[in-house]
Amino acid sequence: MANCSLSDAELWNLIVKDDHHAFTIMFQRHWLRLYKTTLNYIKDTEACEEIIHDLFLNIWKRKNYLTISDFDKYFKAATRYQVYNYIKKNKTVPIEYREHIPEESGSYALNIADENISYQDLEGQLSQYLKSLPERCQEIFFLSRVHQLDNNEIAEKLGISKRTVENQITRALQCIRFNIKDIVFSFLLFCAMIK
Repeated sequence: MANCSLSDAELWNLIVKDDHHAFTIMFQRHWLRLYKTTLNYIKDTEACEEIIHDLFLNIWKRKNYLTISDFDKYFKAATRYQVYNYIKKNKTVPIEYREHIPEESGSYALNIADENISYQDLEGQLSQYLKSLPERCQEIFFLSRVHQLDNNEIAEKLGISKRTVENQITRALQCIRFNIKDIVFSFLLFCAMIK
């Protein structure tokens, strides 16, 4: 089947019908661009290949549930999300070994472990506050902030009005703003205790 000349939408219709050849063409058509995009964020070629393969594997697994109207936007958002997850999962602080430390630099050590723990706590609390929202509100907020879809795209994807999307995002942001006061207070209290 020579369907290389088919559009992404036509290939997608075949992919939904379990056409492996159409999926291979879709992969070959987009993987290099997505790989280069990923390489801008993560300078590890093997990790970039793994991220793109995972992205396409997820697409294949979810093909019966996905509705993609703009493939470029979808791939861009999905790649960004995969990169975000990779960075979050593999968050490490690089260590630079220096045999000779110039004397004029002063002798001091910077320990950012407390900051990292505080950041992780803050991130965990924020995640908990978002989980307290209704499922639909969480989904809309996630599509807006993580997948970077605009309100019209979210409304079209979920089959709801743009106004409903705006209301749900506003609701999520109000929840964050209201609860962030507690988070900031806890963080300031923590900082005061370690001084």
